[in-house]
Amino acid sequence: MKVLVLYKPKSEHRQAIEDFISQFKEKHPRSKVEVLDVDRREGIAMASIYDVMRYPSILALRDDGTVLQTWEGEENLPRLDDVGVYAIDQF
Repeated sequence: MKVLVLYKPKSEHRQAIEDFISQFKEKHPRSKVEVLDVDRREGIAMASIYDVMRYPSILALRDDGTVLQTWEGEENLPRLDDVGVYAIDQF
């Protein structure tokens, strides 16, 4: 499983999500987290694939890309441990 973070670095939510990512990586160093800028090609594609309409968005995904959980919007940022459950490397 992995966690995908989609956000706009040039926005008002930049600091909140970058702080979240930093704290998350510190608390869950072995987790699989992919962070994408939705103003770039790959980020736009992922946002389209997963029908993301609000940013920042955090998606918990199975290895096959199936969405397990989604949190959208700065006011809906989850607790670190709620996301950490999905980011555990299953090896």
